[in-house]
Amino acid sequence: MAGADGEKVLLVLDEGTSSTRAILYTPGGAVVASCSRELTQHYPGLGLVEHDAADIWEHTLACAREMVARAGGAERIAAIGIANQRETVVAWDRITGEPLARAIVWQDRRTAGRCQALREAGHEPLVQRRTGLLLDPYFSATKMAWLLEHEPAVRQAGARLAFGTVESWLAWKLSGAHVTDATNASRTLLLALDGRDWDEEMLGLFGVPRPALGQVVGNAGELAVARPEHLGAAIPITGLVGDQQSATIGQGCLAVGQTKLTLGTGAFVLTNVGTAAPTSPGRLLGTVLCDVGGERHYALEGAIFVAGSLIKWLRDNLGLLRSAAETEALARSVEDNGGIALLPALSGLGAPYWKPEATAAIVGMSFSSTRAHVARAALEAVSHQLVDLAEAFGSGGARWHRLAIDGGMAANDWLAQDLADMTRLAVTRPDDVETTARGAAMLAAVGAGYYPDLAAAAAAMLPASRRFEPRELGTERERRLDAWRSLVERA
Repeated sequence: MAGADGEKVLLVLDEGTSSTRAILYTPGGAVVASCSRELTQHYPGLGLVEHDAADIWEHTLACAREMVARAGGAERIAAIGIANQRETVVAWDRITGEPLARAIVWQDRRTAGRCQALREAGHEPLVQRRTGLLLDPYFSATKMAWLLEHEPAVRQAGARLAFGTVESWLAWKLSGAHVTDATNASRTLLLALDGRDWDEEMLGLFGVPRPALGQVVGNAGELAVARPEHLGAAIPITGLVGDQQSATIGQGCLAVGQTKLTLGTGAFVLTNVGTAAPTSPGRLLGTVLCDVGGERHYALEGAIFVAGSLIKWLRDNLGLLRSAAETEALARSVEDNGGIALLPALSGLGAPYWKPEATAAIVGMSFSSTRAHVARAALEAVSHQLVDLAEAFGSGGARWHRLAIDGGMAANDWLAQDLADMTRLAVTRPDDVETTARGAAMLAAVGAGYYPDLAAAAAAMLPASRRFEPRELGTERERRLDAWRSLVERA
């Protein structure tokens, strides 16, 4: 079951926070088949979030093998692209190939104290100037340091120790090559924004040994080769990319000023700022958008830690929802939020607030409050954070002109319209909202030689989209924002 005319297809491995997927694309961008498996997140304590890296590998391999079979065999796969949850850290043994500890997930807050100590010691201005990032437990370096300090197997591994983010782990398991792409490396606090290799001063600051890290590579080209024993033949890995950068590419945001919002477990905004590294991001993040053919492009990013995971929490922990999709009907069933305001700080607050110690709150409830009001307030909280992010981006010289949305929550029409109304911007949503996988497919297609560059890949591979125009909300908009900002101030 390869392409309709017998052409080879691209295999994309999209390893997210809550699931891993494998998708087959034709070089023209059509989806041929897909497979997904849920990943178990472990919460061993307050603010702690972990994955079993062995599970990630086993589920990814199982999905990949299913897709190879659907394609008609390994000889029908032209190339592999990998997109991944960023910042999550895996430590493994180079000899046995086994994880040395559970992976620490990007949402984990266990290193908040270390980050605070580094800020108090005056290191944040240098860190931001060099890496584009802030001192927050979100990023990878303090996670690596924690593993070295608290996990005996990691500390005692010595020269056998390998550190990597999830794309590095999967590439190593598939090929034996220890590589990491520039987008993921730029999220570790260990790579200068304009650097081609790990930054020695940052390695020293965080206490991460250089030999444990992989080679920094670009996002497209023959980056590694999957070994025949895994998928049935040697298949080149020609695209590697962090999930949010991949979604930006998959939305076709290839020109300066174009902006996308991915609504997944968290919510992430990236605005393309071109080939010059951002020098004054303020409380936003400077990051590598892509590195193709030796040319590096950059983005400003705002990261919201809790979005879809809030709906999952309402469903699984509080029992207020039967399914995540139910939120749209519930939000439409009431005229407003009934006076409820919700602060979704289940993992602290990200951009532009950066309050890792903040905790979640639901306020304004009365006897008339229903689960529909709570569900609506949860969706509204996403829009409120986007308003604040839009102002921060504007102050940083990267004003939004429209917002391209994707991810699981983007399928919610009520939320898409509310985002347009509250940000006062047109919102577009592609017919295929799985833009993370599509971006990895575009990079793999360029890396495999199907297209000369991403612009050509976008012209051939992007789907149609729907547009939501903003409506005037009158005083309701300011009333909602006042209640929201009061909650943030109290956090």
